[in-house]
Amino acid sequence: MQALFSPGSLITVAGAVLTVIGSIAYLTDSPNLSLPAIFYGIPVLLGGLALKSAELPPARRLTEPTLLRPLRDLPENESLRKVLEDVSRWRYGQKAHLESSLEALKLWDEDRPPQLESIEEIQQDSGYGLRLLFSCQAVPFQRWQDRQDRLGRFFGPGLMAELSQPDSAHLLLTLLPNATPPTTAAP
Repeated sequence: MQALFSPGSLITVAGAVLTVIGSIAYLTDSPNLSLPAIFYGIPVLLGGLALKSAELPPARRLTEPTLLRPLRDLPENESLRKVLEDVSRWRYGQKAHLESSLEALKLWDEDRPPQLESIEEIQQDSGYGLRLLFSCQAVPFQRWQDRQDRLGRFFGPGLMAELSQPDSAHLLLTLLPNATPPTTAAP
């Protein structure tokens, strides 16, 4: 149902409707309606089809959007909120969610990139966090573990990353606030 209301689908349907209306008007000898509908309908239809071919649907949300809203809206959770907003919208022209982030972290495989399947908002003792489930058969778990310290810092200040592997084809990345505050050197 979600794919039915994507921007690419809506534009494709609008273009198809305009093209059909213009064609019917042309066949019934109604030039006032046929010419504009065909001239606008065909490019809109082609644009919608182009969007559909490059469409990446949002990651599946496992938590009801209203459930943790007060916690999510706290100023200290801004970086996690941005990650959630980024992966829960339609993307175009990308192979996977968080593509540029995974490339920068060297957790990318050009032929079979890690695919974000779902995202879950969680609340633990340390605070608000996100749990991301990736399908990543081409990027070994060891490479993710090697970058575990950097993963948390990459997505926002004061975050730490926890990794687990529920099965050989999936990886679970949990982003949580760092429970231990950073130490400062004494003067």
